[in-house]
Parts: sequence; structure tokens; C-alpha cells
Amino acid sequence: MPRQARLDAPGALHHIIIRGIERRKIFLDTADYEDFLDRLAKLLPETQTACYAWALLPNHAHFLFCTGKLPIATLMRRLLTGYAVSFNRSHGRVGRLFQNRYKSIVCQEDSYLTELVRYIHLNPLRAHLVHSIDELNGYVYCGHSVLMGRKKRSWQGADYVLRYFGGTVRNARKLYLIYLEDGIIRGRREDLTGGGLIRSLGGWTEVKKRREKMCDHMMSDERILGDEAFVDSMIVQAAEAFDRRYELKRRGYDLDRIAGRVADILNMKPEDVFAEGKQVMKVKARSLLCYWAVREAGMSIRSVARRLGMSSPGVGYAVERGVALSRENKFHLLE
Repeated sequence: MPRQARLDAPGALHHIIIRGIERRKIFLDTADYEDFLDRLAKLLPETQTACYAWALLPNHAHFLFCTGKLPIATLMRRLLTGYAVSFNRSHGRVGRLFQNRYKSIVCQEDSYLTELVRYIHLNPLRAHLVHSIDELNGYVYCGHSVLMGRKKRSWQGADYVLRYFGGTVRNARKLYLIYLEDGIIRGRREDLTGGGLIRSLGGWTEVKKRREKMCDHMMSDERILGDEAFVDSMIVQAAEAFDRRYELKRRGYDLDRIAGRVADILNMKPEDVFAEGKQVMKVKARSLLCYWAVREAGMSIRSVARRLGMSSPGVGYAVERGVALSRENKFHLLE
């Protein structure tokens, strides 16, 4: 059942936490909750992201996602950007809605999946939105009600989670409920939200060095939660991605050189790669350019958007198209 996770490759388990800026509410009424869930219902299948647990609270929310064909960052950007625009329009406000970036903790599935499902689903009880397990069973803005069969959400992987507890749905729900109640006695688990191995500004490799020196005072919003072997494997993968980006930079792969490579592959002029237009070849060129610039070379979406005269969400969608185009045709940036 457990899968081999890779940072943001298909199969990676992520505990995601979003918060309102300055601890403000991100859900003001029922329409807000339903709008957010409608967006999840649309985006999760589109990105083939699995959702195993979730809880919406007035000023923050928790999710347990398993990466699908697109990175978690893509899902979250589309989800949060779209919702923030809708929220501001509905409530006559302007400005940012969410606090900084969301917190993302990549987790070792076989050790932490059930722990995180329990932790996330107990949040409405801890926040006193409900006052008993019976009330939690029917609380519609939490994945627990789906696991208990009180609410249906086709996008939630309830069957996958219940298989961890029993062979039949009825027995699994009974054992899951016992497990959940035991979590109330255990109290708040800081290690599931504030713990884990935290990535510093120096990257995961630097974190490993500091950990070996017993230095753990580092701040960031990306973490690894797992045993020694799992953490080390995540660090190696992150280091490989970093090394690749460094190599591209060393070889002089700026946006113009990447555009030149795209032009060679698609048999067009480099200046045409930058040209606006909805012709099929231009869309393919800009998609491949965005993918390689953002994912391979590590350029910011904002900087690429400025150069191409596109919006940041537009670049995001182009990256997704570029991923598919590269895989289908076996295109590679490095010759």
C-alpha cells in the first residue's frame, strides 16, 4: 500500500496548511465554504491529486494531498488565486487574503498517513466549532464526515484511508472512530505541524549539516516529516534538482538560450517563440519555454510572465502544457 515518495513527483504525500493574513477569516459565510469546495472538486480531478483528509476552519485550513500528474504548487496556486479573487469580489475587499505562502510538509506515508488524517480531522473539535464526536461526524466542512459515510465527496479518497483500518467499510469505520477518539486523549501534536525537518535558506543539504551539528533553529515553510532514511532520500532528490539548475545556469541557459533551444526543436525562429499569438505552434513554443524556464532552470513565474507579457496564472497554465508536451514528444532542454 505505501508508495515511494519523491518530493513533488506523483505519490508524494503533503500536509498543507493555509492561513488568513493577520489571522483574519478566510471563510465568512456558507457561500465561501461552498465556493472553496467547488474549486477543490474541480481542480483535484484535473490535476489527478488525491485528497485523504481536510478541514476548513474560519481563519485557516488543513489538507492531506498525494501529488498527481502536476505538482502541489500548481494545484495550490490555482486554488488559492481563484478563491481569493472570488472572495474579494464577494465581500468588497482588496489585497491579499492568505498569509505568505502555504506551509507544505512532505511526509512519509507509511508512518504518518493515519496520524495526519486523525490530526486534521480533529481540528474542528479543537477549535470548538463542534463540541463532540457525534457533532464532528456530521460536520460537512471536514473530511471526517465523508469517512463516516455521512457526506459524499467523490474527490476525497475515503476508501484508500479506510483500508488502513479494516477489510470491510463497516469494521474500518468502527476502528477509525476508536483511533480518532484516542487522538483526543493524546492532545495536540505539534510535531505534525511545526515539527519535521525544516528547509533553511541554504537548501536541504545545509539542513542536513546543521542537523548533524545539532543545530535546529531554522525558519521556513517547507518541511520533511519522516524517519532518517526518508529524510535523507528527500534531501538527495532536492540536491539533484538544485545541481541541475546550477548546471543550467553555469552553461548560460537564460531565457533567451532556452528560447533558442525551443526554436531548434520546433523548427522556428527564436523571436517567434516570444511572439504573442494563438497559433498552435506559438502556443506549443511558449508552453515549452515556460516549462523549461520555471521547472528546469528555476526561474520565477513572475519574471517569465513579465518577459512574455503574460499573467502569472497564464504562465502557470503554460508550464502545465509544457510538461505534457515534453513528455509526449520526449523533448529535452539539454541536448
